[in-house]
Formats: sequence, structure tokens, C-alpha cells
Amino acid sequence: MGLYDYELIAYDNGFSAICGVDEAGRGPLAGDVYAAAVILPRGVEIEGVNDSKKLSEKKRERLFDVITEKAVSYCIATSTIEEIDTLNILQASLLAMRRAVAGLSVQPDLALVDGNQDPHLAIAATPIIGGDGKSASIAAASILAKVARDRYMKQLDLQFPEYQFSRHKGYGTKLHYELLSQYGISPVHRRTFLKKWAGK
Repeated sequence: MGLYDYELIAYDNGFSAICGVDEAGRGPLAGDVYAAAVILPRGVEIEGVNDSKKLSEKKRERLFDVITEKAVSYCIATSTIEEIDTLNILQASLLAMRRAVAGLSVQPDLALVDGNQDPHLAIAATPIIGGDGKSASIAAASILAKVARDRYMKQLDLQFPEYQFSRHKGYGTKLHYELLSQYGISPVHRRTFLKKWAGK
């Protein structure tokens, strides 16, 4: 199947506004989890759109501007560190997805969602495993969520320079763990991810 085939099939089945939904930041040890929902214009293909993980940072930044300019509607939403620690990361990710869809200025009637989980939206939803590489709408959402979260981590880097968040984006790299051993947990770390350091 091509990258726009899921959308074409949905239009053929009578849906009129289809949004792609994806998240970024489930795995990191620090920071909010982000989600984005995007409704692309029917019949318009955006060159270069693909799974955000397959694109360079420079390409993602460029496509972020193209997608936000051309989208019928888009919304980027988050779940906080506190919500992650209270709910667990899966439920916080699904909450961010619900917020992103609810924040669209145009009401979709179908959501194509990356992964195997139903986020329990107010509209019909189709989870697609590996959807960010199979659906243009989900790929666009993955780019918006990833770029927005990376920008947010760069802001955290300014607030907490000792953790070098702009280098590892909060992921559990060797450097990040070394800095945690040196400085302990910051206010923007996910405590449920860091039981070893929780007492510090």
C-alpha cells in the first residue's frame, strides 16, 4: 500500500475528514509526552512526508513548516510529567492523543492512530501498527509531535544545562545516565522511570 492509501480507502468508505494521530516521547526518562493530530487536504501530497524516525532533524524541521501551512487543521498536545507518573506512560500518551484530536479546529470523523492501542476518542478510530510509515496523515502527525518535543527539550536544556537535554532529548543514553548519577533527579525527570535515583 502507498502512503496515502489508508486515507483514499477511508474517503471511498464515506468519511469526509480524516486525521492522523501519533505521539513522541514515550521512551525518554524526562519531559512531557507529546502527541499531534493532523488533517491533510484531500488529494494533496506533501513531498518527503514519512515516519519522523526515518528523517533527519533538518528535514523534520522543514516539513514541520510545510505541514502546518498546508494542513486543514492540526493540534499538538501534551501530557505532563506528573500525569505520566500518576497514570503511567501508556495512559498519558493516549490522553495526549485525545487532547490533540479534541483541539482540532475542524472536527474529523475518523482518526488513523499509530500503534495497536485505541485511545478512546469521541470519533471512529483505526489503530495501525507502524502507521507512521504506512499513512501520510500519521506520518505528518509524527513529524509535528517529534519536532515540537525536540524544541521543548531544547528549552529544558536552557533551564537545566547540567543534564544536556539538547543532546539526548531525555532518552536513556549512557551520557544521560552518567549525568543522573552525578546530579540526581531534576524536577523534569519521570520518577516512575527512575526508581534507582528516586531517593536522591
